[in-house]
Amino acid sequence: MPATNQTIDSDLASDLDLLTRAAREAGRIALRYFRRNPEVWLKAGASPVSEADYAADRYLRETLLASRPDYGWLSEETVDDVARLEARRTFIVDPIDGTRGFLDGSKQWCVAAAVVELGRPLVGVLECPARSETFVATRGGGAFKDGRRIKVGVPPSDLRVGGPVSMINAMPTAIRDRVKRSPYVPSLAYRIAMVADGTLTATFVKPNSRDWDLAAADLILHEAGGAMLDEAGNTPTYGGRETAHGSLVAGSGELLAAMSRTIRATI
Repeated sequence: MPATNQTIDSDLASDLDLLTRAAREAGRIALRYFRRNPEVWLKAGASPVSEADYAADRYLRETLLASRPDYGWLSEETVDDVARLEARRTFIVDPIDGTRGFLDGSKQWCVAAAVVELGRPLVGVLECPARSETFVATRGGGAFKDGRRIKVGVPPSDLRVGGPVSMINAMPTAIRDRVKRSPYVPSLAYRIAMVADGTLTATFVKPNSRDWDLAAADLILHEAGGAMLDEAGNTPTYGGRETAHGSLVAGSGELLAAMSRTIRATI
């Protein structure tokens, strides 16, 4: 029997509470290592991972799966198990999104956690402990930063756009001349959240971002009135066998459509 709206809302509220509490504690765990020279290893492709990443990941995996043993699990710091593809819902987690920034002492990193079903996020949380900020969203329930509802901003005369310079430079001249490029933000999830709360107007996302970088932030942006699109103008899906994505754009309105056309033209 299909679930009623009331049941769905109750499920989402329960998952949101679980994710929020778990992400908050994972953030506390990561903070114990922040600016304290944690041990670091290099993964394939020379991407760093620290003992803080592993400690936060271990806590999240044990806590979340103990509460929802029927959910799948996908995390940047856990070896992928394709058994997750059989689950109705899946946790998608990045224990520290922005590890390079974390290791450099930047405060722009966060714990990212989402619940995904049928390719789209239902619940998303970004816990940013070094900045004392928390972003949350549920599908159809709005997006919030520290308990205050957030909305994407109305594009000003000067457009604040993040992402690679090469992508910004490929925009039509009439738009590019209005762009003020955002300073580098080491956490992709946090950069997308900055679009959701109006700090940034929009951002490009270079190829090879992963589900765990995007899923929670995508929902927060969507519930704030924005969207993330690929070069074909489609919204990305998450939790499938393939976790990597091509070029993406995040924003709203006519600017978002123009940015989607820009990445399509550069392929």
